Amino acid sequence: MTDAAPLKLLAHEAEDLAVISAALQDAVAKIGDIRWDAQGRTLTLACNRFRWEGAGKKGERVRSALQLGDVTGVQARKLRRDAKSAVVELLSVAFEAGEAPGGSVLLTFAGGGDLKVSVDCLDVVLADVSEPWSTPRKPAHAD
Repeated sequence: MTDAAPLKLLAHEAEDLAVISAALQDAVAKIGDIRWDAQGRTLTLACNRFRWEGAGKKGERVRSALQLGDVTGVQARKLRRDAKSAVVELLSVAFEAGEAPGGSVLLTFAGGGDLKVSVDCLDVVLADVSEPWSTPRKPAHAD
């Protein structure tokens, strides 16, 4: 394991969200670990994030939480919400501007699924919530 400090990132602008997206690339989660609290206006994703910043010959993963605030709605495409134990792999997180300062945060998953999260403004937090652990599987992508 490395001595790198746990990530704690905040995004209020699309450029900030790009940093969070890079940190979350190849994170894995279960469908049941995605929670929308309509009354609290938050969407939370608990995941096992690959620590790209600590990746050497052996990789590491860490339990992380992504929380979006000021959420007004969530639309899922090609994600079976009833399959709570199904594993999804997060590819990217992006912001599509709408009526300022609002818009949509698009979470894109491997296999073609995505979540479109409507927000009044961009208010996103990513935080590591566990110690990292070694993993023999380093994500790889086709050229």
